[in-house]
Amino acid sequence: MMPEAFPAPVPLWRRLLPPLLAATLTAVFAATLLSPTRNATTGGPLIGKTAPPFTLRDLDGSTVRLDRLQTRPVVINFWASWCTPCRQEAPLFRELSDQRVAPGGLAMIGILFQETSDSNARDFLSEFALTYPTLRDPGARTAIDYGVSGIPETVFIDRQGVVQYLDRGALTRERLNAGLRSIGVAGL
Repeated sequence: MMPEAFPAPVPLWRRLLPPLLAATLTAVFAATLLSPTRNATTGGPLIGKTAPPFTLRDLDGSTVRLDRLQTRPVVINFWASWCTPCRQEAPLFRELSDQRVAPGGLAMIGILFQETSDSNARDFLSEFALTYPTLRDPGARTAIDYGVSGIPETVFIDRQGVVQYLDRGALTRERLNAGLRSIGVAGL
């Protein structure tokens, strides 16, 4: 009887190559997916396009339609009472509404995003003395139309109804002013 032949051992480099290639490809893929958004606070596919229309009700039941604000620059802020960055930017919106919002001039709108309670939203508005319309967005349909992926997000629409600037995250004065300038409104 002939002794059984054992297969020749596979070199170490050939055993390690497939898992190393897989790990490298996974890392490159993850970096590619995450890097464009990691630090991106502005921009998006709506820039330069007509703002998606909406008709929503405010916390008191009144209807607000975007198309009724045509010929006015509009700032739309998607927010929620439970959102910490929303609290950080709220004083800027109060200052903006106190100084710039006027009949025929700048219009400001807040749109609730996955808000858990009208009462909490009212408390937030009272705490920061925000007086512009705050709208409910049932099923987040408007947020989806605007591509909102997290809050806060602020959309700046010019007098022709075209989205000129979009900002993600808590606004700073500089970023707010950049958005305002993009729609022809003097900054704070």
